[in-house]
Amino acid sequence: MKAISRVLIAMVAAVASLFVSTGTSHAGLDNELSLVDGQDRTLTIQQWDTFLNGVFPLDRNRLTREWFHSGRAKYIVAGEGADDFEGTLELGYQIGFPWSLGVGINFNYTTPNILFDQAPLPAVGDFSAGFITTPNLFPGVSINADLGNGPGITEVATFSVDVEGANGGVAVSNAHGTVTGAAGGVLLRPFARLISSAGDSVTTYGEPWNMN
Repeated sequence: MKAISRVLIAMVAAVASLFVSTGTSHAGLDNELSLVDGQDRTLTIQQWDTFLNGVFPLDRNRLTREWFHSGRAKYIVAGEGADDFEGTLELGYQIGFPWSLGVGINFNYTTPNILFDQAPLPAVGDFSAGFITTPNLFPGVSINADLGNGPGITEVATFSVDVEGANGGVAVSNAHGTVTGAAGGVLLRPFARLISSAGDSVTTYGEPWNMN
């Protein structure tokens, strides 16, 4: 009998709940990286308050890992033309698994509960309109990717938003994720990536979280 494994990661809106944590919350700035782009602007991407809360899987499957993800990503553009910056802000994971059962695994993703975090509003004349923090957004996009056979490491951008201006950010609040079909545990390394409209890219990676 051939064993077929699947990997399912679902990022959905969830209300705050009490769970047993497998790690310690990272308060404040977790990591950042800067790059000078082709227009001599300095692009900086940051991860803040990253917290992956591993919980006991509801399906009671020993090959399932389940977690809730909260955190923020911010970007800063400095230099001439910074206010004219346009690009894409991405959040995602590097996923490491020591072994998978069967011929392959499938990766399914539904976009998480996200919001714009202190995004600048456009100025009107000499008047600055300040910043905005939106209610939760519920995009309905999903992606499928073949991760292949284990062991292996794969990188998946779980969602992306278009950004513009010299600074801004997005936040994830209690998004839900599961991985099923990977034997021997799963490591998740969260990342944030800023990509300019011209193709310049800078990525910062966080510390790996062990989803035992």
